Amino acid sequence: MVEGSVKWRLVLSGHNDGHTNMAADEAIMGAVGAGIAPPTLRLYGWRPPAVSLGYFQELDDGIDLQAIRSRGWGLVRRPTGGRAILHDDEVTYAVCVPEELLDHGDSVIKSYRELSRGIEAGLQLLGAQARLGEQHGNDKAAAAELPTICFAQTARVDMTVDGRKIVGSAQVRRGGVILQHGSIPLTLNLDDHLAVMPPTGGGKAEGVELDKAAIAVADALGRAVSFEEVSEALIVGFSQALDIELQPASLTVEEQQMTARLRAEKYATDEWNYTRPSRR
Repeated sequence: MVEGSVKWRLVLSGHNDGHTNMAADEAIMGAVGAGIAPPTLRLYGWRPPAVSLGYFQELDDGIDLQAIRSRGWGLVRRPTGGRAILHDDEVTYAVCVPEELLDHGDSVIKSYRELSRGIEAGLQLLGAQARLGEQHGNDKAAAAELPTICFAQTARVDMTVDGRKIVGSAQVRRGGVILQHGSIPLTLNLDDHLAVMPPTGGGKAEGVELDKAAIAVADALGRAVSFEEVSEALIVGFSQALDIELQPASLTVEEQQMTARLRAEKYATDEWNYTRPSRR
């Protein structure tokens, strides 16, 4: 539950390219940190589809750049950690909130679980028996597993349906503000994943892992599901689980300008996307 003000901003961004999506997430995080924007839940999609790299991930770590380019898809490095993920037919969520306004905001894993309750509730409203994994051991050990968001791998803190991962999330903090975002696939195309993120060693093992380890919302429900339907369920889920009031709004002029600047100067540049940052 959020302490103090229970009013959050809801931003429905529609579908944008990957560079714009990551720039917008960082722009909102900066605005929330500067106190010029309230805690924010943003829901969005990706057009064209894109592969996002984890902040520290090597570009040649199982990524087929030629296959990505030949399909007209994008590639972008996230501000959060973890492994590569193909964003296509999905709803992506991003939450930006000051640490002090969130229960357990000073703990990576506990705040991750607190925010993920909104997703869990939304998926359950749709009829998916989504469950967030149990935390075992200390906070530091559990947090070490958190950034592993490749859908071919399941960590004990992941949200699953029948043991298969249904949400891939990651978190970063700057200036006392949490940015947590993640992918909720509506459908999963195994061939597309194998094409742009081929198994190392030339085998099919990782593809088989993806087939067994991951599940899309449509598969969990046994029916087709739309971007709009899942978005609406998430809005209700976050509102109920975190006891907040989500007020629809657009990005401010300042956030729009910052998004454009970050896109041009950072997220759309080869230097950012193709060069692995050094660890700080």
